[in-house]
Amino acid sequence: MAVNDRVNDKLPEANRAGGIDAAWDGDDQQWWDWYVTLAANPEAAGPLVDGPGLPDVAPASDAEVEALLATPYDVAPAAVQAFRGDAFVKLPGVLPPAVVRRLADRLQELLAAEHGTDTAGRFLALEQMWLHDDLMRLVALSPRIGGIAATLLGEDGVRIYHDNALSKEPGCGRTPWHHDDEHFPLDSLQVVTAWMPVSAIPAPMGPLSFAHGTELREVLDGLEFDKVGTTYDVAVSQRFGSSGVQVTETPYAVGEVSFHSSLCFHTAGPNRTTQPRRALATTYFADGARVVDAPTMISGTWQEFLPDTEPGAVARSRLNPVVGHG
Repeated sequence: MAVNDRVNDKLPEANRAGGIDAAWDGDDQQWWDWYVTLAANPEAAGPLVDGPGLPDVAPASDAEVEALLATPYDVAPAAVQAFRGDAFVKLPGVLPPAVVRRLADRLQELLAAEHGTDTAGRFLALEQMWLHDDLMRLVALSPRIGGIAATLLGEDGVRIYHDNALSKEPGCGRTPWHHDDEHFPLDSLQVVTAWMPVSAIPAPMGPLSFAHGTELREVLDGLEFDKVGTTYDVAVSQRFGSSGVQVTETPYAVGEVSFHSSLCFHTAGPNRTTQPRRALATTYFADGARVVDAPTMISGTWQEFLPDTEPGAVARSRLNPVVGHG
């Protein structure tokens, strides 16, 4: 079976023919199962290595998590400047180790309940956890995290688009090059995602890699998205290399959190460890933003995150409260 045929099998029937303009017709996990097939993966070398383990501390109580996540984080002016120039920034010490450990333990429970244990090599996701889990609600609606997002964007207030748990299981390959403006059906560039690992993430585990700059779409002018192959991923990498685009790929320390703009092109390497590479990711957008006029399959199950909201309308559903103030 050809590679494109195998990838096409991951698409819902309604999305197999034609281009990307049709709405996504599957669920969120099906979307991720399809999306990771679009990454080019070099031949894996050697066996999996040990992961870093979880923080070796007692987990915080839920009351302690709540208190910490309600406490403002002092974002240095240099960090704001770096974010606005590079389209991403990594901030140290956003989450104490005890909070990270509590989130890691709860995330393990949620993922096991949803996906079971036979998950080697997969990219697992959970969306909208805040709607049914008290601890994840504290994270998604955190004044600390939302406040950082509003400060970086220079907005008086930001709304939540969705929360997300992302688990790159042992042996899972790369995440394709992309920028989130392709995925979020929001007619605004004032969108940012907080990416919060629940352990340290060394290089073999596949930390996020960020391309520097807010104008990189110009470098990729004329490049067409490939919904059944790796040509887009490969071409982005080649163009960045030939254009001298700076790419940062550095490990994450425990408690370090990155924030990337919807304009930030990013990817991630394979997880070549025996430990799942797990993170919580929450996306925020500027209060007052609208939905684009014509969302596509790349936006996935967007109506789950913006219910009762039509294309072109203000993104202000009951599931999009203001959670951060600049």
